[in-house]
Amino acid sequence: MQSLWDWFSDHAWVVAWAGTALVLGTIELTTLDFFFLMLAIGATSGAVAAALGAEFLLQLLVAIGVSVALLGVVRPIAKRRLLKPTPSSFGAAALVGQHGVVIERVDAHNGLIKLAGEVWTARSYDGRSIFEEGATVDVVEIRGATALVLDEG
Repeated sequence: MQSLWDWFSDHAWVVAWAGTALVLGTIELTTLDFFFLMLAIGATSGAVAAALGAEFLLQLLVAIGVSVALLGVVRPIAKRRLLKPTPSSFGAAALVGQHGVVIERVDAHNGLIKLAGEVWTARSYDGRSIFEEGATVDVVEIRGATALVLDEG
């Protein structure tokens, strides 16, 4: 039976590559930039090459090749898809584009609508339209506490 020390000495490059991958993966957890992750995967491929019995130069070329390919192709795609800020509207801006129901006649100067469960003051967006009670309108803009609306359509 082979001792643990003998196993490590027989598989020194596998252990070295795996340790490098572990260190790089740990660094990635602190940066979250996908750079060190690509290098860690490259180091893992070097470990696989070492486990398959490749000479050190081939292990190194495999690790570098995989790392470069990942950095050049996968990293830009991953950053674009995973780190893209999600456009999120909140507050009054989230109400633009919503439908409201007129509860008191809306014209160029005043009116009330029910919007997202709340009563809002409203005016017609174009300054000419008039909406009678019960009509459904689209919110085009919010100015202060007033919704500017147009005919749903």
